[in-house]
Amino acid sequence: MLLQVENLKTYLQAGGETVKAVDGISFTIERGETFCLVGESGSGKSVTALSVIQLLPRDISHHPEGRILLDWRQDKQRHEPVDLLRLPETRKQKIRGARIAMIFQEPMTSLNPVFTVGEQIIETLQLHFPGMEETEARERAVAALAQVQISNPELRIDEYPHRLSGGQRQRVMIAMAMACEPDLLIADEPTTALDVTVQAEILRLMRELQTRRNMGILFITHDFGVVSQMARRLAVMRLGKIVESGTLDEILYRPQHPYTCQLLAALPENLKRRQRTSARESGIDAPPSYTGTKQPSLLELRNLEVHFPVRKGVLRRVVDHVRAVDGINMAIPAGQILALVGESGCGKTTLGRAILRLVEPTSGQVHYAGTDLTALKPRELRRYRQTLQIIFQDPMSSLNPRLSIAATLTEPMGVHGIGDSREERLEQASAVLERVQLKTHHLWRYPHEFSGGQRQRIAIARALVLEPRFIVCDEITSALDVSVQAEILQLLLELQRERHLTLLFITHNIAVVEYLSNQIAVMRDGCIIEQGPTDQVCRAPTHPYTQKLLAAVPRVPL
Repeated sequence: MLLQVENLKTYLQAGGETVKAVDGISFTIERGETFCLVGESGSGKSVTALSVIQLLPRDISHHPEGRILLDWRQDKQRHEPVDLLRLPETRKQKIRGARIAMIFQEPMTSLNPVFTVGEQIIETLQLHFPGMEETEARERAVAALAQVQISNPELRIDEYPHRLSGGQRQRVMIAMAMACEPDLLIADEPTTALDVTVQAEILRLMRELQTRRNMGILFITHDFGVVSQMARRLAVMRLGKIVESGTLDEILYRPQHPYTCQLLAALPENLKRRQRTSARESGIDAPPSYTGTKQPSLLELRNLEVHFPVRKGVLRRVVDHVRAVDGINMAIPAGQILALVGESGCGKTTLGRAILRLVEPTSGQVHYAGTDLTALKPRELRRYRQTLQIIFQDPMSSLNPRLSIAATLTEPMGVHGIGDSREERLEQASAVLERVQLKTHHLWRYPHEFSGGQRQRIAIARALVLEPRFIVCDEITSALDVSVQAEILQLLLELQRERHLTLLFITHNIAVVEYLSNQIAVMRDGCIIEQGPTDQVCRAPTHPYTQKLLAAVPRVPL
């Protein structure tokens, strides 16, 4: 047995109160095994990981009960079972980083921006192998980068983190963790912020390294698709406790606990199946589907381009252009949802903002209800702002923290002349807030007093109070737990039907696309490479890039 956690309790001190972040959990991990901890935000997964590797600050945390038993391999011959909770700090330092390593969720905040990636890997090696020469440490760092498939590792070793892509930075984190050849690797949501194709590469890489090193992995995630690719056994956490554990097949196909059933039912592929069934049984009309027949377009893009200048030299002369959006032709029929899919950097967000002229197009036309928005002056464009809205990816950064929800909702209404008085606007704001399943008394709170899912509902309400006809939804579920994501998607679909809204839904989550959209457009390097009815594109993609995207999606086998 590599790791045995017995009745672990981790209590945190916050504002004079004790939070039972981890409350009596037990699990084991064998050598060469991947064990997954699954749960939503706040369930205690990350605190469990930090407890195992002993990285929690001692002044705000303590362990009233429990044991964390590790089979400590001091060298090839000597093994010693130790309780990490009762070891002195000097011995913990010999284990942490060398025998137990950790990959954090966001590599950009974990890598030091003022040191090269090579310096950071070399520092790790020299800390755990004090007698290692600088030349040998550099050679091992290059080998570690090559092992995680960083191209040109001899050159990349001298790069700074900000000059690498998200996937490359995550690979550097894995290289740093693997440099000392640990027995246990803790991976805390290592693929959450990555595109689906990069995620597939990282997961494949971790499996290869595990096989090569016979390494145990504690994998923390909320994505059951990832779990189905990585785990042999898993445990479901909720409010600091493990509510259910077992083999992959037992949890996925024969769940016993209501919370596990709720998480699995919230997966977009299960939502889609349930939606179709309920529509037939209840007699409710399903969302209109795209049949290929000519339908009136609310929005039409004609050769739309957005190019950003690249300036160099002392005089900052323009030497080139980044073609973020490069000749897009696309039509969105009224009352339908078009999903815009692609990887980070393909130009999806820029296209959405260019449609609303939040980013000025370089050339081309945006026709909305027969009017070319690109030809309008700012004063003329202002009256269209009411009917053209956007919901941003991160509601916390898009909501003003100094404004109450009442001010957030009523201020734009006042600007556009909706409501004859403040009382009437408050009444309308209250009605919209209740429609997005929040309470009237929430009007007098501030954004920081809400959860992520509630803040996203407020962002939706802010768009709806202006009674728009067209909304750009920019990755609005990417940072949400699976059950909260399901609630937001169902709410959005209900609102779209009620108000006959037309949506441009920007995402990289194919499962969400299949559940929500009528049409799909796949974007790569500023261009639309494939588009058509969602069912047709997802089931029989014609472009190799679309095929690659769909093949990389982690899915729960049905």
